[in-house]
Amino acid sequence: MSQHILDDSNGSTDLSMAGAARGEALRFQEPVKLKGRKRFLQSLQRISSSPSLARMGRVPSSNYRTGGKASMSCVSLASSSSAYGQTYGNPSQSSVSFSTAPTSVVTTPAPDTQTYDFKSRIRIIGQNVPGQTVTTPLTAPLPPEVRTGPKEAQPQNSSEVTAIDGDYFTKSVLGVALEHKPRNIDFWGEMPDEIKVHIFRFLKPWEIVRCSAVSKSWHKMCFDGQLWTNIDTHEYYRDIPSASLVRIMTAAGPFVRDLNLRGCAQLWERWKTDGQAISDACQNLEYFSLEGCSIDRCSIHSFLLDNTRLVHINFCGVQSITNSELRTIAHRCPQLEFLNVSWCTHVDTKGLHKIVQNCSKLKELKASETRGWTENEFILDLFKRNTLERLVVAHSDIDDEALRLLFQGSNPKIDPLTDKAIVPPRRFRHLNFSRCNLLTDKGIKCLSHNVPQLAGLQVSHIIGLTDDAFQHLFEETPLLTHLDMEEIDDLTNSTLQNLAQSPCAPILQHLNISYCENLGDTGMLPIIKNCESLRTVDMDNTRVSDLVLTEAAAQVRERDQQQITPFVAPLDCKGNVPRIRPKVALHLTVYDCQNVTWTGIREIMSRNTEPSRSLIISLKCFYGYQDTVNEHMKRVRTGRLESAVRLERKWAEYMIATEEAGVGGAGARRRRRRAREAAMVHADEEEGGPRGGRRRARSGGCVVM
Repeated sequence: MSQHILDDSNGSTDLSMAGAARGEALRFQEPVKLKGRKRFLQSLQRISSSPSLARMGRVPSSNYRTGGKASMSCVSLASSSSAYGQTYGNPSQSSVSFSTAPTSVVTTPAPDTQTYDFKSRIRIIGQNVPGQTVTTPLTAPLPPEVRTGPKEAQPQNSSEVTAIDGDYFTKSVLGVALEHKPRNIDFWGEMPDEIKVHIFRFLKPWEIVRCSAVSKSWHKMCFDGQLWTNIDTHEYYRDIPSASLVRIMTAAGPFVRDLNLRGCAQLWERWKTDGQAISDACQNLEYFSLEGCSIDRCSIHSFLLDNTRLVHINFCGVQSITNSELRTIAHRCPQLEFLNVSWCTHVDTKGLHKIVQNCSKLKELKASETRGWTENEFILDLFKRNTLERLVVAHSDIDDEALRLLFQGSNPKIDPLTDKAIVPPRRFRHLNFSRCNLLTDKGIKCLSHNVPQLAGLQVSHIIGLTDDAFQHLFEETPLLTHLDMEEIDDLTNSTLQNLAQSPCAPILQHLNISYCENLGDTGMLPIIKNCESLRTVDMDNTRVSDLVLTEAAAQVRERDQQQITPFVAPLDCKGNVPRIRPKVALHLTVYDCQNVTWTGIREIMSRNTEPSRSLIISLKCFYGYQDTVNEHMKRVRTGRLESAVRLERKWAEYMIATEEAGVGGAGARRRRRRAREAAMVHADEEEGGPRGGRRRARSGGCVVM
């Protein structure tokens, strides 16, 4: 048996030498040559631990422990397909002697029992064997962040997961995603056209025209019809050239719904050459305004014939409009609701009669300075239609009989108890009869009991009106908010007292009694006290005094204190409470009022500078005081209360010194000197406050001013 073992040992040695000659042996360290008994035991140990015994049918020695640790010579390089085809050596025993030569042939199978040690420090994962397919990866790649070499050589698929399933030492290795270089993104080029159009809608029309010069794509986008559904030129009609305006209208024609060409006089030559093209493009108009434009009749006819869905038409001041155009509107625009032909000298009630007969939805009619309002047939058609809510016939020839037919009709039934006409109430909400000098108290009385929804009434510059015209009108109009009675010479304070006691007093917002020279404090004090919603009061050239200004300041202060939820300003970035900028609650006009002095003006200024005020009064007064009042108001609106108080005090000292300087007697020279000093201080204050050094020389100014 020993001889047989020695033969096998010699055969193994020959194989190892042959493998080394072919370069297949793995030699880690030169083995130590043993002699005698130690060499024999080493051979027995190597032979007994070799997996080639399984194929040869040999049984290991019973005295040898198969579960012990083997040396590096036990590593089998025969098969990589079996999980047990490799053996592992013990580092503690490999220091004695080991050999890297193969101990079995290639076809030697792996043993059935586990022959490797879990605590071994070296393990060979696999080996490529000719004729066999490798089912498990032999190596694990390094993570990309620790690799060296060019990026082109690194794997591009970062989502691959490389895992080695095996024993205790097997760990899953996940590929790390590579950082891709960000590509240049053309946000504007890749953006949908709908979003581009939405962005351009935030620009002003003249800004869109300027953007059209950026590039060809922007030029195409800026003249997209979706941007020009509403063309309103009242803000930039002086700056936009006629060529650009014509291009916009022709490019966006099918999309335009609102076309306002107010004041575009530069289109006069363009209407002759491009008028037909513009009218052919704009065929879906609903709101059309040519106020103040110079346009030929052919272009107007083309617009009216092509646009049958017009709802709003404004031809104010267009001299080429005649009754022929009104007849075209009556037949082609049945949906018309608003018509303005004021100051059209070639229009009268004959053309308006066609409008009333065919346009059943007409709600607003403005026909100032037109003739023919005394025709009974036209007035009766207006009465029967009863759809008008706003009627403006200022400076026309309407008289008392026309008003009676308009509000009561022909031969109405009379109530025997109240002596009033029994007719359906009119729907008028605003009436303007200014400068209709043919009207008297008889005509204005017809409004009583017939216009319960009336909110605005303008009867200014009518000479024949007295207090009798408004005696019952205010009681029957509980919704009245705007009242204009300017320059009615025969009005007295009784009219204002009746207005203050009427149902509309709490909601009255605008009152104009300018140039009513008989009105004074007796009538205005009840108005200021009872009309809590007043916003504008024009009472210039009247007999009101400082009492009205003092009462107005007290009422606005009380209104400010009665606010339920005061506005609390948020803290600024430094943690301070910002100053609240007050709002103007009442506008007063009191210039050329002989009884208003600087004392009343100072009362308004003093009230405006009170702390924690959110409502103040705006004042228009005598031109000698107006500059100081404007500067004081600017400081109050910007929150500079200390500066405003100083200005008000210096101005009061200046006015006192001026009055003293005008009184003769002892000390007149001293008072005049004090007046000059106060005037210089006041002048410095108006220019931004006192300053040191020499005062700048001032001229005497104009004698008149």
